[in-house]
Amino acid sequence: MRLSARSLVFVLAAAIALPIVIDAQSTPTTARSETRIQLGDLLLGDNRYWEAIQVYSQAKAGAAKEQLVRASTGLIGALMQVAEFTWALDEADFLRGVAPQDHEVLALSGDAHWSAGLFDEAEQLYRDVLAIEPGSGRARHGLAKSLATRHQYDEALDWAEAALEVLPEVAACHYTLGSIYERMHRFPEAADAYERYVDVLAAHNGTTEKVSWARAEAGFVRSFGDRPAVQISDPGPHTIPFRLVRHKVVVRGRVNGHPAMDLVLDTGAERTVLSQRVARQVGVQPVTNVLSAGVGEGGVRGLQAGRIESLQIGSLEVTNLPALIKSPPLGGLPTAEADGFSPLALGLSMTIDYGKNHLIIGQELPPAPAGIELPLRQHRLTVVRGVVNGEHPRSFVVDTGGEVISISRGTAALLPSMTVRQVPVKVYGTSGWDEGAYLMPGISLAFNQLQYHNFSVVVLNLHRPSALLGFHIGGIVGHSFFSDYRVTLDLNRSVMTLEDL
Repeated sequence: MRLSARSLVFVLAAAIALPIVIDAQSTPTTARSETRIQLGDLLLGDNRYWEAIQVYSQAKAGAAKEQLVRASTGLIGALMQVAEFTWALDEADFLRGVAPQDHEVLALSGDAHWSAGLFDEAEQLYRDVLAIEPGSGRARHGLAKSLATRHQYDEALDWAEAALEVLPEVAACHYTLGSIYERMHRFPEAADAYERYVDVLAAHNGTTEKVSWARAEAGFVRSFGDRPAVQISDPGPHTIPFRLVRHKVVVRGRVNGHPAMDLVLDTGAERTVLSQRVARQVGVQPVTNVLSAGVGEGGVRGLQAGRIESLQIGSLEVTNLPALIKSPPLGGLPTAEADGFSPLALGLSMTIDYGKNHLIIGQELPPAPAGIELPLRQHRLTVVRGVVNGEHPRSFVVDTGGEVISISRGTAALLPSMTVRQVPVKVYGTSGWDEGAYLMPGISLAFNQLQYHNFSVVVLNLHRPSALLGFHIGGIVGHSFFSDYRVTLDLNRSVMTLEDL
């Protein structure tokens, strides 16, 4: 039997003893909006996000200003939970027009810009809020996340702790604190924060799949014990020769002292990645299962996580570092799944010299010579900002394991409809084949002064990776973007420099 919205109000209210309250002075239209807002709040609290989105949207019709703010606020929260980040940004712009002087609305707009991958705008909004209301927990938390993407970890840590002073029952604040500690390689403190995140999440959601995955992640970080994690014997810089194989940078490396093997430089990976076969050969045991996401029909993929005792690539040696194991392996791919590593995931900067076939890795790199300079940020993955068709700024993942320049379906949806037949292309990634990938011609892309006019891009389904990362991935830049340059990714300066060869 299907319940009407009116019936559902009373069912839910009775079930959790929260009656719907209507002001006696309300008009019929505002009373209807009030009913829907309170129903939306109940649905949102019950994690029934799509239903909440529908109800909040209906509540806006005929609502008074105060109700409009509440309905729009709830709608934005629900939209971000289901990774409808572009819609959330549009709704935040609407809400700011309704309540331009409300600092909490401004902070929520910061969150919406963050979720759209517009990190610079989000950081400015958080700073604007804190100038008005220094005690805003949402703005403190947002600024902590933003500073961490620019490797300003000490300051980010201060703001994350300040956010928790105000919002101790908000699970995301504990997660952010844990992620900052993890990026600082302070794993025991990261595990403490992640465990508090799990406790708060479970208190609000009970035993759910999300709680189970979060508990597994906390347990994995805890498994490193008190031994210092991600220890780098020599800060470098280290110069390592590479081969270019099928548009991928390949180096030789040793895992746990075993014979040298090929490793693909893959900045599109959050951690060092081993195939199931190689993990068994080199003695990397799975500790737990974790969620990963990438290009492919599956979108989200469960993998195993383990600990590498030592990784040696040329003169670079790193000990006690986390790794992902591609288990179970994917079938039906044209080539075997590669083993790969990313210096960026280890907190190291790097230069790829395609002219000399040299990879330079270090904690500090000398300033790159003059070239095209792009600001970069690192939130699990490293991104640079590009502008599509002159009006749509988006964050593009820097992926040396990829081959082409692509945009997401969400970005493509903002562009004029194609006037030519859609040309399918065969694309596979870490989550299998992307059966819906196609070529879109006639696109203009700008990365500062680097311009692509009337350019063809591949359109990929990046919705689930975006949902896992918590922001809209506008696209991916791969080998064809980098190969004509000497490319430096400097994490300490938060810039990518492209020098002509």
